[in-house]
Amino acid sequence: MTHHQFLRRDLGRIVLFVFSLAAGLVQAASEETTQAAGSPAFESAVARQRDADTLKALSADGQILYQRERVKLDGYQYCSQAVAQAERGELRDSIRSASKALHVGQAQGNDDLVAVSKRDLAIAYSYAGDLPRAAQYAREALTHQASNPPIVAGPAYKILGDVAARSGKLPEAIDFYAKAYEAASDRYRPLVQLSLANAYVANGDAARGRALYGQIPEPAGTLQPLYQRGLGNLLLVEGKPAEALKAFEAAATVASGPDAAYHRLWALEGIARSNLALGDKAAARVRYVEAAKQSEVIRARFRSEEFKTGLFGDVQKIFGQAIALSMDAGDIEGAWALSERSRARALLDIVRDRVTGADEQVAAVGLKEVTAALRKGETIVQFHSLDDRLLVWILSVNGLQGRSLQLPRSQLDAAVEGLRQAIFERRRNAVELAAGVYDKLLGPLGLAADERLIIVPHGGLHFLPFQALRGPEGFLIQRNPLAIEPSASLAVQLARKSAIASSKLVAFGNPANSAREDLPGAEREVQLIGKLFPDKRVFYQRDASKSRFLEAAGAGRILHVAAHAEVDSVDPLHSRILLAAEGNDPGFLEAREVYGVDLEGVSLVTLSACESGLGRITRGDEILGFTRSFLTAGASGLVASLWPVADDSTELLMTTLYGELSRGSEAIDAMRRAQIAVLTQKKFAHPFFWAPFNLIGDWRLRADG
Repeated sequence: MTHHQFLRRDLGRIVLFVFSLAAGLVQAASEETTQAAGSPAFESAVARQRDADTLKALSADGQILYQRERVKLDGYQYCSQAVAQAERGELRDSIRSASKALHVGQAQGNDDLVAVSKRDLAIAYSYAGDLPRAAQYAREALTHQASNPPIVAGPAYKILGDVAARSGKLPEAIDFYAKAYEAASDRYRPLVQLSLANAYVANGDAARGRALYGQIPEPAGTLQPLYQRGLGNLLLVEGKPAEALKAFEAAATVASGPDAAYHRLWALEGIARSNLALGDKAAARVRYVEAAKQSEVIRARFRSEEFKTGLFGDVQKIFGQAIALSMDAGDIEGAWALSERSRARALLDIVRDRVTGADEQVAAVGLKEVTAALRKGETIVQFHSLDDRLLVWILSVNGLQGRSLQLPRSQLDAAVEGLRQAIFERRRNAVELAAGVYDKLLGPLGLAADERLIIVPHGGLHFLPFQALRGPEGFLIQRNPLAIEPSASLAVQLARKSAIASSKLVAFGNPANSAREDLPGAEREVQLIGKLFPDKRVFYQRDASKSRFLEAAGAGRILHVAAHAEVDSVDPLHSRILLAAEGNDPGFLEAREVYGVDLEGVSLVTLSACESGLGRITRGDEILGFTRSFLTAGASGLVASLWPVADDSTELLMTTLYGELSRGSEAIDAMRRAQIAVLTQKKFAHPFFWAPFNLIGDWRLRADG
């Protein structure tokens, strides 16, 4: 059996690792990381991910989308749509609109339309944090003859400058911004001037920054508070924190209109940095906490002005500073509460009004509520990753403890990435790496054996298979039952819903979809699981369609989906499960559509699909993708995978899991026994086979017999 045959799912669109950017957005792992992988299958998967959005593919997608349009628009209208969608944060839709414009331009031989469409692709990918593609399409746009060169060349050079600035290449950014200034239209030029001035300041060249600010007329309207904030940053670089404080206070004063609260938020952040520069940590902490609270009253929406001027506002950075200063002041509970609130804020920032009812699931709860919901023998281990350290809170019926581990974010992310890659490639040193991560991450915490561990990850830790960490007594799953939660608040909400689920199964196996190969192992898996449930509705191949899912998914207490899944690294709400095609419907069930399905009666959703648990992570928070969509739709618990899985081992794991549930085991114990059942098989001893699945949500869930 070849490696490709052995893998249950086509490797699809692999996302090696996701790093956070200054904008609070993310991008896929770097080419250097990609090239380090050794497995041919791994390299092939990465190549497919890298090529998935090439111009050829985008043009082909644009053609298909255009042909499906009932009302076909002029190519330039699609460009207008693309820009508007990008500025609303609907990034995948923006790319689709630009792709339609690209197709129309190529079909008509309209070089100007092609140039504009590539400019818009560059804008969308820049907002998404996919810097290599943003730069690629910006350069592509510059190769075409535009009818109105400034509207293409100005933004294209500006994007190249943004990419360089966000990559830490400030001299290169300055060069591109200078070119953008020369090429830009009169209307666009002030934005470029601000970006150029900010780049000089960030590069420590206060003299040139000052000279340029002296040339920029103080703008009115939405740019005025941005101008004042930039001036405050300049004054800080010049070593004038008292004057900087006044500039940021002015930014708060001049803020007006619908975005006034947002601008005041960032003015508070500047005031806090000025307080730090003046040596007043207590005042800085007050301002950072005030700014964090301010963020909660702001309606989440995408604010492209921040990107246009190069002032990339990351709300999670504010929370991080407030948390760090609170821990330094000995306020462990206050720091924990801020971490919880940051997770709620991040969800709003991502869904941006695109998910009805999302607000209902983002409220943080207090410490007493969380500890009161725990039972003896249950411990929440909650992480928050900062630039210079890793904070850990341990919550139990006995209260709260706080720890600070000397694990800078860059080191932690590298360790997680290295372990994931070793597991994926089934390397022998995976166990050694797992022991190293255990020693750094859990060893110092003194957690008791057999204690139920409810893990709340943060940042890159969302990609870590905690069950595969290895201590002196063996793998962590052999020592402790485990469950994963997006936040302690959500864990409490789900635990309150905990009940005995009826053994009514709704399952979808091996949907017939021409976009991926057949999955006979998935069909056999569902057949075996179905034997454990006398009351069931099971759909295979052509019957396992999107329409059947929308109609039947909420009818059972246990929902099982064994199918292909694809993670959308540009917009996680467009991540999709590939169900059976019907007529003109390709059968793609997107995460954003799951939010609208009533799953309130569903106790457990199992996504037996490659990388179903992956999604976007923000600089301070949780993963978004299928995880949040199913939980927000009403499901109490979720089983999802972190990497492509193998047929035989998954079959054993799933049948053991459901068998344990049918015998009355709680979900956290059932998952532990299922993973141990697989790892004790000699041929499946490597973590690749038994460690991909996480139990997320209601760890106490039970099913009747």
